[in-house]
Amino acid sequence: MDGFAAVDFGFAREVLQRGIAALYFVAFVSTLNQFRALLGEHGLLPAPELLAWVGNSARARRLLRPTLFRRVRYSDRRLVALCVAGIVVSVALVAGIPQLAPPWVPMACFLLLWLGYMSISSIGQTFYGFGWEMLLLEAGFLAAFLGSDSEPPPTVIIVLFWWLVIRLEFGAGMIKIRGGREWRDLTALMYHHETQPMPGPLSRQAHLLPAWFHRMEVIGNHVAQLGAPWLLLAPILGLWIPGASTGSATWPAIVGAAGAIVVIATQLWLVLTGNFAWLNWATIVLAFSAIGIPSGAPRQAPTVLPWVVDGLWLPWLVVTTAVGVLYVWLSVPAVRNLFSRTQAMNASFNRWQLANAYGAFGTVTKERIEIVIEGTMRPDADPDPIVGEWREYHFKGKPGDLHRVPRQFAPYHLRLDWLMWFLPLGRMYEDWFAMLLVRLLEADPPTLRLLRHDPFAGERPAQVRAVAYRYRFATRAEHRESGRVWERDRRRVVVRPLSLSDGEGAGPR
Repeated sequence: MDGFAAVDFGFAREVLQRGIAALYFVAFVSTLNQFRALLGEHGLLPAPELLAWVGNSARARRLLRPTLFRRVRYSDRRLVALCVAGIVVSVALVAGIPQLAPPWVPMACFLLLWLGYMSISSIGQTFYGFGWEMLLLEAGFLAAFLGSDSEPPPTVIIVLFWWLVIRLEFGAGMIKIRGGREWRDLTALMYHHETQPMPGPLSRQAHLLPAWFHRMEVIGNHVAQLGAPWLLLAPILGLWIPGASTGSATWPAIVGAAGAIVVIATQLWLVLTGNFAWLNWATIVLAFSAIGIPSGAPRQAPTVLPWVVDGLWLPWLVVTTAVGVLYVWLSVPAVRNLFSRTQAMNASFNRWQLANAYGAFGTVTKERIEIVIEGTMRPDADPDPIVGEWREYHFKGKPGDLHRVPRQFAPYHLRLDWLMWFLPLGRMYEDWFAMLLVRLLEADPPTLRLLRHDPFAGERPAQVRAVAYRYRFATRAEHRESGRVWERDRRRVVVRPLSLSDGEGAGPR
């Protein structure tokens, strides 16, 4: 670092700008493919109904985060237009085109992505209630002030990215220490690979590793989340410590890079063993903010030109400094939260979702309960959970078929599959699930496209029901004998047979 300019962090800026833009591309594509069926005009939780309710309630207007659809009436066609615009802008940023212009151009592009995606997530209700939505928004806002190729990155913005990684990782680490006992007795990863919301292709192999390995995983997680993020701040010391230089690098920069590498390595393991949308990929991209690569060129004497300071145009320096001051003020609640015994997880302290609190998996479920939706063409089918002509609907990501190896979807986000995981955790009575059953009875094409397999090939079933199963990974011996990836046993019918004619009288039990 060289005062106001982070001269050795040009590569870090490239990774941040292009990586964050790539994640916005994934987010807008995910929204384009799923939003209308989940939240559109005829979705499971129609966004127009939410906006109409907000328009009639002063309290709701205060709670709703900023969205363009408060000013422009929502329609599915306008949602598509917004997604397409977001995709185009994000592709341009990934290609590095706006970065060739003055810094105001990439700033405008990232702010458009930020405001556009906030407009979507603000009306996304439970389908957009994940911590990585907040993380993407905050990362996009900060990326707007990284500048362009014509000048070095501002030091204050690079440091704000380090602060974001600290809140993300240290917050998650403290949530675990304060959470379930399994994180303190080092047994959490003996369950997690099997019970996580959406396992990946290697999750079963990871689960079958020996107990000592899982204990080492937990220890590694604590080191990576509680210790390594603080090392990212080490390069700041190089600004004040005499003799920190060691050749073309500085030992504080090496320490900061080492902390980043630890974070990146642990996140790559999570990428290999799970499907957490873009959470892990975003953390990897953000951690690159601490990897400085010295250019090897001799340091230039500070310029005396009135409009340039340390290679930064003075108006741009003023803007980025103002952002830094704003973040100091916005971060006060986040700092309090980090060290609070009642620490909140994935919490925003302002309407613009900046300087948020993050965290995940404070507790780990010990067994995997799956809600399987079944249907029949017979209106008089036996309601018993074992007999009868009932056929299963299969989802794209969540477990179903016992022989099917889980697929890798991340960083793409399968929102319906994720929410299905929460159903047995006390959320069976949510409106979206009841409406999902109705849409299946109607054989609604947009809803069926969210699934991997419709057992009725587009025809309307006479009845549907939901049955709870306990799933577990097959052992190596069981897999060799049967070829199954999963083993399961029935628990109970959680939604009794439901038809369109008697839907008012049916429901969860």
